[in-house]
Amino acid sequence: MQAGSVALIERNVDRAASALFAAAAGYAAYAALAWRSAQPLPIAEAAAGAALAYWLCVHVLNAVQPRKRRLPVPVFDVRQIEEAQLPELLLTETWNEPAPAEAEPLVLDDILAELRPDSRVVRLFDPAAMPTPGQFSARIERHLAGSSSPAAAEDASQALHDALAELRRSLS
Repeated sequence: MQAGSVALIERNVDRAASALFAAAAGYAAYAALAWRSAQPLPIAEAAAGAALAYWLCVHVLNAVQPRKRRLPVPVFDVRQIEEAQLPELLLTETWNEPAPAEAEPLVLDDILAELRPDSRVVRLFDPAAMPTPGQFSARIERHLAGSSSPAAAEDASQALHDALAELRRSLS
């Protein structure tokens, strides 16, 4: 966008803001003066107040100037770069190669103080604790038959809440 059009847009926005302020000031002046008389004098006084408000607002907004840039950015001209400075990009190169593997493996330490054998949180993805396909099938059949009891689900949720509370206590 050219600088001239930016200045024109800013000037028009200032004028629109001044007009809105003048309309509000004129209405406020008319509302304050209209109660004492029904003659056209309050209208003229309100119009004079609106004109004064517009003039003041336009001059105040024109007085506000943008700050100069603190860090001037130099103009970048591509023509000044010599061909020797440009890197050569070959189509056989890849820019997203993974970093080489480090010599030492990454070891994750578990910060739990102790593991209890009945802990459900720690054994959540333990392959030995996972049900077999037959157990899955029996569980699905029980569910479809409607024999699953809500009390068993509540007991399991309470046990999960207890396990999470125990985990919080061990971490703090």
